[in-house]
Amino acid sequence: MSDLQDYFSRCAAVTEKWLDERLKSGSSFSDGLTQAMRYSVFAGGKRLRPALMFASFEIFSDDFLAAVPYAASIEVLHTYSLIHDDLPAMDDDDLRRGRPTNHKVFGEAEAILAGDALLTKAFEFASDRDNTPGVTDAVRVKAVHALALAAGDRGMVAGQFADIKAESSGADCETVDFIHLNKTAALIRYSVSMGAILAGRGYEDERRLDAFGKNLGVAFQITDDILDLTSDTATLGKNAGSDLENGKATYPAVYGMEKSAEKAAELVKEAVELIRPYGGKGGRLAEIAYFITERKS
Repeated sequence: MSDLQDYFSRCAAVTEKWLDERLKSGSSFSDGLTQAMRYSVFAGGKRLRPALMFASFEIFSDDFLAAVPYAASIEVLHTYSLIHDDLPAMDDDDLRRGRPTNHKVFGEAEAILAGDALLTKAFEFASDRDNTPGVTDAVRVKAVHALALAAGDRGMVAGQFADIKAESSGADCETVDFIHLNKTAALIRYSVSMGAILAGRGYEDERRLDAFGKNLGVAFQITDDILDLTSDTATLGKNAGSDLENGKATYPAVYGMEKSAEKAAELVKEAVELIRPYGGKGGRLAEIAYFITERKS
């Protein structure tokens, strides 16, 4: 196992342990809801967003565990978005991370409610003082507010809305850029900038890490667009070719494969330059940035 893969595994393990201890049923009447929530949360995956948050926070602090509640928050919020994204009213996908999607197992109504519950959990985790005893109230409020902006109608949900509206409409460059900056990049930007927020750093560090996350988020989605056309369902763990089948607004559809790959590589290069002032402390973030365009799933 490579050093980076080992890092992903360690970040995933600490995040999943924290979540496993807290995603419990509150009543026999809602046992099925908790089961549906846990089904998607513990479906595997790289836990990229928690890893980015840990790597960012570690630039400024050695207190790795202080970031865990926020890493868990972004992961459950991301999971809610995947559950809803897979629904028949959205992308209508049958597979996610190599197994049936939530609504295929539990039903559409149950999947919607599981997503709703996970979205709410994200803010419960991030705002609970008992979860974050070493964090000041000011930092906690700032973190929760930033998460709301990234997740809502100024971020991910806006991107999802634009994505749906652009299906089979021959989207232009401006539309694709908006979708990628919001649907995918918004949560990645939050994950990276949280390192500076949680460490109580100033505007300059937040700005630098936000810009890094923006570049990385767009590069991640461009790579996803390319893999959807070049990989297979077994490797991706989801239905390959679905973007083309659904008439999605993607980078390859607008810019072509070669220019899309060049753009992703350029964005990663710019991102790594942004964190050069941190020297070796930014090394892990740089590794993850290069991994984004080299991954196969």
